[in-house]
Amino acid sequence: MEVPRRDVLKGVAVTAAATLTPIPATAAPAAPARSCTTPGGKDFPKVGGNYGNQNYSALDDIHLGTVNRLGAAWCNRIEGGLTSGTNQSTAVAVDGVLYIESALGNVVAVDGRTGQTRWKYTQTRGTVTRRGVAVGEGRVFTHGKGNWVIALDQATGAVVWEKQITGYGNMEKVAITYHDGLLHIGTHDSARAAALALSAADGSLVWNFWGTPGPGELGNDTWAGDSWQTGGATPWIHPALDPELGLVYWTFGNARGNNSSQDGSGREGQNLFSSSIVALDLRTGQYRWHFQSIHHGIWDMDNVMAPVLADVRIHGRMRKIVVYGSKSGMYFILDRTDGSAPLGIDEVPVPQEPRQKTWPTQPFPRQGPWTENRVVDQPLGTSVPGDPNRAVPNYVQGALYDPHWDTPVLSIPGHGGGADWNHQSFSHSTGLVYTGYGYVAAAHSLTEASNGLRPPGEYQTGGVVAVDPSTNTVRWKQRMPYSLAHGNGVLSTAGDLIYIGQPDGNLLALDAHNGRERWRFQTGAAISSSPIMYEVDGVQYLAVYAGGTGIPYGDSAPRGDLLWAFKLGGTLPPAPTPAPPVVRRPVSGGPVEGSVVNNTVVLARTYDAATGTVGSTESTAVNAMAPTHLRVPAGTTVTFLNPATNVNVHGATQFFEGLFDIRLQPGESFTYTFRRRGEYFFNDSYSPRPTGKIEVY
Repeated sequence: MEVPRRDVLKGVAVTAAATLTPIPATAAPAAPARSCTTPGGKDFPKVGGNYGNQNYSALDDIHLGTVNRLGAAWCNRIEGGLTSGTNQSTAVAVDGVLYIESALGNVVAVDGRTGQTRWKYTQTRGTVTRRGVAVGEGRVFTHGKGNWVIALDQATGAVVWEKQITGYGNMEKVAITYHDGLLHIGTHDSARAAALALSAADGSLVWNFWGTPGPGELGNDTWAGDSWQTGGATPWIHPALDPELGLVYWTFGNARGNNSSQDGSGREGQNLFSSSIVALDLRTGQYRWHFQSIHHGIWDMDNVMAPVLADVRIHGRMRKIVVYGSKSGMYFILDRTDGSAPLGIDEVPVPQEPRQKTWPTQPFPRQGPWTENRVVDQPLGTSVPGDPNRAVPNYVQGALYDPHWDTPVLSIPGHGGGADWNHQSFSHSTGLVYTGYGYVAAAHSLTEASNGLRPPGEYQTGGVVAVDPSTNTVRWKQRMPYSLAHGNGVLSTAGDLIYIGQPDGNLLALDAHNGRERWRFQTGAAISSSPIMYEVDGVQYLAVYAGGTGIPYGDSAPRGDLLWAFKLGGTLPPAPTPAPPVVRRPVSGGPVEGSVVNNTVVLARTYDAATGTVGSTESTAVNAMAPTHLRVPAGTTVTFLNPATNVNVHGATQFFEGLFDIRLQPGESFTYTFRRRGEYFFNDSYSPRPTGKIEVY
C-alpha cells in the first residue's frame, strides 16, 4: 500500500516544535534568493557545492578526453606533516581561496592557484572533529570545543566574534551552512539534539527545532512516557536549503533508549523525528512536513545524510524532489514542496519482537533498494573472500529490519554500511545520483555495545552506485575494494566524470556513464572528504583533502594533512604509497607469541596480556579467546582447549577457509597444525561473539 499522508499526525495537537527568537537588528539584509540547484562553477562555496548538496561542478575542461593529462599542481601540508588524528572536513573554494579544517580543528586559508597558506586560525579550546566551514558576509564560520561558534575574518583569519551555545547538545562535527544572515547548525552526541539557526552577525540563537519533541509539540506522543528526553534523533550532517520555497531540510538520526540505539523496549511508538527528514521554514524554523524512513528504529540504521535536491522529470512532469536515504541502502524520492512520494512508497509488514515494541511496518520505495539487504550464507571452504555480503559463521542470519533481543542477529547493510554519512552527488550532465557505499554487516542484540557489533573477521568492502532519480532504479554499480561510506564524498562534473577518494589514499576518476576507472592518483593518506572543483585565472582545478579517519578501518587507515590541487598538465609527483588499510575487521586484543602460552588458545575465556593470565570465568565477550591473537611460525601445532570448569560446549569454527569446525565438551581439546603463512580467523560455535585469529608467519 502507498504511505498514507500524515497518518502519523492524526489526533496530535499540531504545535510547532520550533522556538523562535527575534533576529538581531544587526543581521545582514535579505539577499536575493539563489536557486538550490545552481551548479558550482568558478567557486565551490559550501560543503555540498550548492544549497541542494548536489556536489556537482559545471566546469568541463577536465573531461573523458583530457583526464589522462590531469596531474598535481600543488600540495599543502596544512599542519606541517601531521600523521594522526581524525579528519572529516571538506574544503570550500571562494574567490580563488580554499578554506579547510585540520584534524586539530584549525582553519587554514590556502591560495587556490599557488597552494600557499594565506592565514591560519589555531583553536584555543582543544581539538575538535569538524566536517566543514561556512563562508558568508566576509567571514568564515567554524566551531570550537565546548559548543562554541566562531566567526573569522575571511581575509585575515582574525576572530570577529565567538558565541557559546548550550542546552541543545554537543556542537562541533556538523558542517555549518550559511544563508541570508543565518547559520544552520546541528547538535550531536547527546541525549537529545536539535537543528539550530543562529544569527551570522553575532551567533545569537534565532530558532531551534528538537529531534525529539517535548510535551505539547508535534510528535511528542510518539514517545512513551518521558523517553523523548533521551531519544537521540541527532542531526549529524548539514541540511539542504531551497530559498525559493523558503525551506530547510534536516535529517535526524536514530532513536535511542536505555543508552542504546538497539533497545526499543522503553520507548513504544514511532519515535518522531528519529530517522526522518523534516522540512522547516528557513526564517522561523516552523514545521512544514516530514517523512520518517524507519519507524521505532532498533538498528542504528538512521539514514542521516545531507539531503540532495534536484529538479527532474517524473511521469512526464517536472518535479522538485529531495533524494533521501543512506544507511538502509535505498532512496526515498520525495517532492520537496510537500513530502509526497511521486514514485510510490509502500509500508511493508516486517517481523516483530513484542519486547522491543517494534512497529508493524517499515517504508520501502516501490522500486526496491539499490543494495542487498540480506546476508549471504556462503559455505565455508569456498572462494575467499567470496560474496561481499558473506555472513560470518555461527551468527543468526537476518535481513534488514529483522528484530533482535538477547541473541545477536547478523544483517546488512549494517549501521556502518549503506551510504552512511558520505556526501552524495547529482549530475546535471547525466541526471544520475551517485554515492559510495559499504558492505559492513552488523550483529544487533541487547548484549552488544550501543550501535551493534561489526563481527571480527568480516571483510569490509564497498562500491559506487549510480541511481536514476526519475525512476529510482540503478543505472550501474561498481564494487570496490574498500568501504566508501564514511565521508568518501562523490563529485560529479560537466566533464562526465565522477571523483571519489579511497581509504588507501587513491583519488579516482570514474566514467559517470558506467563507473569505469579513468584515472587515479596516490595522495599519501586516506581520503574521508569530498573532492571539489574551482577556477582561478581561467585555470580549472580539482582539489581534495587527504587526512583520514578511523571509521571503519581504525588506526590502519593512513593519516595525513595533505591538501592537493590538480590541473591539466600538472607535474607534481604522487605521494609515496602508504600501507593500505586492513580490510578485515580486527579481533579485540594485541598479538601474543605462541611460545608465551604454550601454543594454546583457551575457549570462552578472556586473557590479560599484561599479566599473561587466563580469565577464571566462562565468557561470551568478544575478547573471550585466550588469547584473541596468537602468532606462531609455520608448521606450529596449536591446541584449542575448552576448560573443564566451563559449563557449556564450546567450539572453534575457522572462517572462511573452513580448515576446521569442532565442538568440545568441557575438558576436551583439539589440535591443528598450521603449515601455510596467513591469517586464520575463528569464532565460538556456542556464541559467535568470541573471535580469535592465528597469525602464521
